[in-house]
Amino acid sequence: MKLPPCVLTIAGSDSGAGAGIQADSRTIHALGGYALTAITAVTAQNKRSVMAWRAISPALLAAQIKAVTGDFHVAAAKTGLLPGIAAVKAIAESLPFGISLVIDPVIGSTSGTRFLSAAGVRALKKNLIPRATLITPNWPEAALLTGLPVTTFREAESAAWALLADGCQAVLVKGGHSGGRICRDCFVTTDSRERWFEHARVNTPNTHGTGCVLSAAIATGLARGRRIDTAVSDAVEFLQRSLKAGRMVNWGGGGAGPAFAG
Repeated sequence: MKLPPCVLTIAGSDSGAGAGIQADSRTIHALGGYALTAITAVTAQNKRSVMAWRAISPALLAAQIKAVTGDFHVAAAKTGLLPGIAAVKAIAESLPFGISLVIDPVIGSTSGTRFLSAAGVRALKKNLIPRATLITPNWPEAALLTGLPVTTFREAESAAWALLADGCQAVLVKGGHSGGRICRDCFVTTDSRERWFEHARVNTPNTHGTGCVLSAAIATGLARGRRIDTAVSDAVEFLQRSLKAGRMVNWGGGGAGPAFAG
């Protein structure tokens, strides 16, 4: 029996299971991978808000990464919530080189909780982004990472190219914050390729964890040997199918339900 490719998710734990480690693991397994985990922080949250959170110690975070990479063949990794400078450095020092790395730069929650300080963002740009196969910021994250305004598709394109200067191989600036009925994601690479992924906005209240699902799906595609543009394209389609499949689910209680609950 052929073993599934191992994908390591380095992210926070979401007690509501809509995002973070839980959403990543569901996505990786749904796409034929085997999810390994290194938890960066524990959050107390539900569909409405993050009520409390606490970072895992850098030493324990590094130990988790070393434990799994020392025993499993990790084909790809992804990062999500990074709770500070020490966490960024712990990941950079413990994650072996040569592993395809997708960085979903989760600087804060949609409900308004800030996880990564300005100093942490600088550490991310210095220590991890240069190692990334791909980074997947949304518009607010792209603005924080570049210092540029990102409120239009043209500005998103400019930010995508600017982010390549930090040393990553490719950038996908997601267009979910654009408003309107059409979303456009800008994909650029260091070999001067540019591609736009365009798709109709899915009318659903269940959007929690979309960035986690997308980045985990891309990492799984890379682990399965897909080219980066193919992995991105497949992941965008997977997220669209997930949003459409879950749009009629009524989770109750208010707030945004999980984007993928498979």
